Amino acid sequence: MLHEHEYTVSEMCRVLGVSRQGYYQWRRRPASGHALRDAELAGEIRRVWEGSRRIYGSPKVFVQLSREGVATSEKRVARIMRERGWAGVSRRCAKSPDNREKRVGRADGAPDLVRRRFDADGPDQAWFADITYVRTHQGWLYLAVVMDIWSRRIVGWSMGDRIDARLADDALRMAIARRRPPEGCLHHSDHGSQYASLVIGKTMRDNGIRPSMGSVSSPWDNAPTESLMGIIKSECVHAKTYRDREQAALEIFEYIECFYNRLRIHSALGYMSPCEYEDAHAAQPLAA
Repeated sequence: MLHEHEYTVSEMCRVLGVSRQGYYQWRRRPASGHALRDAELAGEIRRVWEGSRRIYGSPKVFVQLSREGVATSEKRVARIMRERGWAGVSRRCAKSPDNREKRVGRADGAPDLVRRRFDADGPDQAWFADITYVRTHQGWLYLAVVMDIWSRRIVGWSMGDRIDARLADDALRMAIARRRPPEGCLHHSDHGSQYASLVIGKTMRDNGIRPSMGSVSSPWDNAPTESLMGIIKSECVHAKTYRDREQAALEIFEYIECFYNRLRIHSALGYMSPCEYEDAHAAQPLAA
């Protein structure tokens, strides 16, 4: 019992309105099959939850257990997690630093070629890009990402201490080097000066990439990357303040390359990870 070293059995039985005899009978009674199965399931649930870096809530834990052939229900998983205080990560919002790049060397804004069609028929047809920030004791660390909307895979990223055009361009260059996209691949972003710069515009022209931008002051036009940045902030950064930019960069790199792309399951992908989704597509026979 939780307080057995603070109070006598008689005192606790009197407060709870049970008899001493009933209490001792309950103590001698063997655990039920249901309780034993709960204990067994708890071990499996904890393994999956810990493997997700304590990020998954009960719905995703249940899906992962089902994929592994563990028979249970989502309600039971939720109850066991709740009883043990195991919970997933919730989204958090943070105040943006006022550190915008001056509008120097800026090209005209691009038209919206996406028009809130947040899907694609295959890989490297439409990339979505955005920039976020991470607080460190050394100052802000800025993160630019490029995501393939088809598989939700982060195909390019860049980090630095300046929120400038080079940051966005480096992320795009990484995506190009990794994926070798076909002519006409879309690059969709907001109207930030980093994405309207002459620097990234030249990179797009040189590689046959078509620029696309959502409406000014309309986050819904770039909703997938808004959601992605929320995921990164809540699952990786949380409410931490890192010692320095290097520490933050190493943790974010490990999260993107080792967890998000390879292991993190997405409901939009049929509860597969981005890499798993792409591998499954590559294994399908070509249509005649």
